[in-house]
Amino acid sequence: MAKSAKKVTPLMKQYNAIKVKYPDALLLFRVGDFYETFGSDAVKASKILDIILTKRGAGSESEIELAGFPHHSLNTYLPKLVKAGERVAICDQLEDPKQTKTIVKRGVTELVTPGVAFNDDILHSKSNNFLAAVYFEKQRIGVAFLDISTGEFLTSQGNAEYIDKLLQNFNPSEVLISKQSRKVFSETFGNDFHTFYLEDWVFQADYAHETLTKHFNTKTLKGFGIEDLYEGIIASGVILHYLGETRHNKLEHIATISRIATDDYVWMDKFTIRNLELYNSTNVNAVTLINVIDKTISAMGGRMLKRWLALPLKHAEKIKQRHEVVKYLLENDAVLNKVQGQIKQIGDIERLISKIATTKVSPREVIQLKNSLEAIVPIKSVAETCENEALKVLGDNLHRCDLLRDKIKETLNEEAPVNILKGSTIAKGFSEELDELRGLSQSGKTYLDTMLKRESERTGITSLKIASNNVFGYYIEVRNSHKDKVPEEWIRKQTLVNAERYITEELKEYESKILGAEERILAIEQKLFADLVTWMHQFIISVQQNAQLIGQLDCLCGFASLAKSNKYVYPQIDDSYDLEIKDGRHPVIEKQLPIGEPYIANDLFLDRESQQIIMITGPNMSGKSAILRQTALIVLLAQIGSFVPAGEARIGLVDKIFTRVGASDNISMGESTFMVEMNETASILNNISDRSLVLLDEIGRGTSTYDGISIAWAISEYLHEHPSKPKTLFATHYHELNEMTETFGRIRNFNVAVKELKDNVLFVRKLVEGGSEHSFGIHVAKMAGMPQQVIRRANKILSKLEKSHSSEELTDKVKSIKDDLQLSFFNLDDPLLVEIKDEILHTDIDTLTPVEALMKLNEIKRMLLKNKQV
Repeated sequence: MAKSAKKVTPLMKQYNAIKVKYPDALLLFRVGDFYETFGSDAVKASKILDIILTKRGAGSESEIELAGFPHHSLNTYLPKLVKAGERVAICDQLEDPKQTKTIVKRGVTELVTPGVAFNDDILHSKSNNFLAAVYFEKQRIGVAFLDISTGEFLTSQGNAEYIDKLLQNFNPSEVLISKQSRKVFSETFGNDFHTFYLEDWVFQADYAHETLTKHFNTKTLKGFGIEDLYEGIIASGVILHYLGETRHNKLEHIATISRIATDDYVWMDKFTIRNLELYNSTNVNAVTLINVIDKTISAMGGRMLKRWLALPLKHAEKIKQRHEVVKYLLENDAVLNKVQGQIKQIGDIERLISKIATTKVSPREVIQLKNSLEAIVPIKSVAETCENEALKVLGDNLHRCDLLRDKIKETLNEEAPVNILKGSTIAKGFSEELDELRGLSQSGKTYLDTMLKRESERTGITSLKIASNNVFGYYIEVRNSHKDKVPEEWIRKQTLVNAERYITEELKEYESKILGAEERILAIEQKLFADLVTWMHQFIISVQQNAQLIGQLDCLCGFASLAKSNKYVYPQIDDSYDLEIKDGRHPVIEKQLPIGEPYIANDLFLDRESQQIIMITGPNMSGKSAILRQTALIVLLAQIGSFVPAGEARIGLVDKIFTRVGASDNISMGESTFMVEMNETASILNNISDRSLVLLDEIGRGTSTYDGISIAWAISEYLHEHPSKPKTLFATHYHELNEMTETFGRIRNFNVAVKELKDNVLFVRKLVEGGSEHSFGIHVAKMAGMPQQVIRRANKILSKLEKSHSSEELTDKVKSIKDDLQLSFFNLDDPLLVEIKDEILHTDIDTLTPVEALMKLNEIKRMLLKNKQV
């Protein structure tokens, strides 16, 4: 006998039909006053939200898991689901249940994903929430970024390294890729991004072009300067397609698309961004650069600062313009205080206007927008009348938005609610009809009080009470002790233990009048508010421009505050190739020092003629890495328009910053520390330019000593001989590299000074000319609390090693081998030995340095080992 099919209720039949359209999303299904989840969605939701998991139709054939929450708690629970990486389809009731006798019509009204969100509890005010799309072509990769909450839409294309850098910089919450590109994306960019896979047909050039021109209502994309970005256009089209798929169709605030112009900004690869700890750190609770320099007040300024830090300028005139504004604000306290005081009163107008475009705005948020625009008016006046030209231009470009502010003021109540259903949204005097209905509604209490007094006197019942409930509306309650006095025309509706409830014709007429007025009030308020929001759409571009300008001004005011509180100086930017820093400090480390402890400042000079490469030696913990990082950070701060932590700074424009600092292990991707180090270093050597700043720290330490010295030496030699002559700082514990100055004219030795005190050392942290002779590693071990027995043994071993690896002994070993070869001691029929003989006989022993002797011995050893394995 065939098994009977599982019974499905009409509600679950409707649910299943909707769920099948959104298989990748967690479906929130509105049932009455609750959002419910069913089946596997319910199991998932109950764990993420920590809500009770029950069963619908428990024990019956239609039994299914169930978990839900009240509909008014959506803003509490939705962010938790999205932050957990869930795509959430919100299914609402599309009609009033009272108006239908069959099952209520339902449909998905919004699909919220990590990259497509407006909810303030999901978004971070000072960070963008980018949705990205990546398109792979044979030679190039296209990328697009969109923050739907602000309307910013950007695109670019390039090789894998460039796109990787952009993904690191913009840090998208969600990345769209085609299903066929799943493997190549993972291999190229790793698995750290939250990805979503779309059908391959979406990634078509003609479809993307049509999608974009239709959205922007243009015939071509030339006006946006992106018409030549074939791969970028495809990625951009994919994003707009995805917004349509996720039920986001009101997108007037996405009014333009811009290309990320690579030629305008300093190049920093993803390793440099990570090594310099600009925004994030691998160390728990570490302070990053953005933590120290962010003195912005507004959300727009906070987001703008992150963009400036990701894309430092490399045009001297634009940089100087920012510096001049910071200088003016520093010298004019009254202007700085006035502007910052007004910025404090400005809300996130960039996201508020986006909510207006998408009709997701509340009455209170519209009032907040009006108040923010009012706070901009004094800023405009101050900027227009100041003596700095860039500030004047900024003031001229700010919009007063008088018409918009006046319209909001006359339409909305200043104390407008968060939810329009709460009432009292529209201002008194705006609508005559609304005022009349409100008067009728508000006079109700007086009417009821009059009726109560009249009926008490007429019946002699002193304890009469008029109230209402959801079952039968308004009623008169009479206690049992007085029920014999009840008039005949009253109609009994309910009997209680101690009382009875009645209705009258007069009460029913009043109820109809009042309830009708309240429903009408709500309908009128909703319509008037919707009309206002639609009318406001014409100001989207103006408000977005204000948001951008206030963001810029906030950043520059922040730079002025930073310079004032931390004693930063105006850096001189020029077109030379020099880098000269006097009394430079590390902006982050100096803020972490105990109160009263000064930061040891250092001087530094690099150019392409006399001092191209500085070889810095010194023990661990002496501050070599800090000097490298602070140099990069000072250049970086200068080129985003900030003053810098130094006594004086002169910076020839830098177009690329490369760092290889610290052991950034990548074992999780199957690579050793040394392999990662070599990958990063190879990337540097293959991309250097004549304006590059290269910072290398302890290159080669991930392998054997001789291998490490050989690699470090070869890299330094390559950088010295390269036609670009990139300015380089090379920190190393290989003291043998000090000998390079004897051969290479533009290499200079410096060391981080250390004072030896009997059995201890004092780290002076001062950079001085000359090479360091000792490592002091054993002293560091001692300071770390290593047992005395270990320290004593280490010193003995060190003494023995130093003796056996003295310069004379190394040179003698090579001489001895050479003498043996000349006596033809070996069987020279062996091709390997012939090769070794030629190698050594052509070595000039008299000019051989100890480090070259070490490398030569190591090379011979490798040749012999290789032959042995064969």
